[in-house]
Amino acid sequence: MPSSPDHATESRPTLRESVPPLREWASTFLVGLFMGSADAVPGVSGGTIALIAGIYERLITAVTAVTPERVVGFLAALTPLSGGVSVREAVGIFDDVDGWFLLALLGGIVTAVVTITRVVHWADQQYPVVLFGFFFGLIAASAVVLLRAISIRTVGSGAAAVVGFLFAFLLSGSADGVLGGDLPVVFVAGAIAVSAMILPGISGSLLLVILGQYTRLSTALSEFVDGLTGLVTDGSTDAIAGQGPVIVTFVGGGLVGLFTVSRLVRYALDRNREATLAFLVALVVGALRAPVAEIRGRPGYGFSAEVVAAFLGVAVLGAVFVLALDWYAADFEIEDI
Repeated sequence: MPSSPDHATESRPTLRESVPPLREWASTFLVGLFMGSADAVPGVSGGTIALIAGIYERLITAVTAVTPERVVGFLAALTPLSGGVSVREAVGIFDDVDGWFLLALLGGIVTAVVTITRVVHWADQQYPVVLFGFFFGLIAASAVVLLRAISIRTVGSGAAAVVGFLFAFLLSGSADGVLGGDLPVVFVAGAIAVSAMILPGISGSLLLVILGQYTRLSTALSEFVDGLTGLVTDGSTDAIAGQGPVIVTFVGGGLVGLFTVSRLVRYALDRNREATLAFLVALVVGALRAPVAEIRGRPGYGFSAEVVAAFLGVAVLGAVFVLALDWYAADFEIEDI
């Protein structure tokens, strides 16, 4: 005999029973900090950090469990429009998508991204050669690691790799002038970048670099956070009004991308894994042009012997960092994603 709706609701956990222990919250938040730190710099993937931490499968399961039906059901359970408010029903749906895990992880990611982007904004203003040299090393080492992990055995896969390389190479360093920085571009950039953040080896920030949006969005986020501080201290809303639409648009695009573009990437992997991986890895290789073009195109900078030495020296440090991560993720096979 099927259970009645009331009985089904009663079988749901209470809010107190649902909340995980503080230690579990703290450990998940810490992993989020590492993932966010990785996602905030080009060439390092938060998905790789998730693999190292042993939460990658749980993350993918939780993200794919968030469906429009569950979102609507959760909101409906908290409103009196469908038979009254039912906190237990809402908590049950929240548990079905591993909501506490996602909440703690997202908290860590956001905290790290805000912190790292402030550092990036400062370094971009003061030491661009060091910053983009480090990024070049991150991207180069990531390209080596990923190229080692894939094989191209068909004409279709080779063509996908060529397309991916040309797309990234031609767009890197010139996307800002081609695409501009209007809000629709920011929305699309958010959708693409955030959906890539859950793929091991592919950095969402790297895609922002290719699209010419990385420096701009880092500056926007840094100024927006300063604006929030200013709102509290002196009531000024200028920075929030100026950068708020950019941040809201990017976040909106990211949410859409996380639950749409990421599923399209998953579909492409299921249909033709070799060609899809070849395209994604070729993007990383083609993006090596971006840090070089960034320095070459800046007024007052050029590749003198001194600049080249500094650029390559810091690049080595970035490459060592990625190779160390790869060593810790030695059990990761790109074919497993």
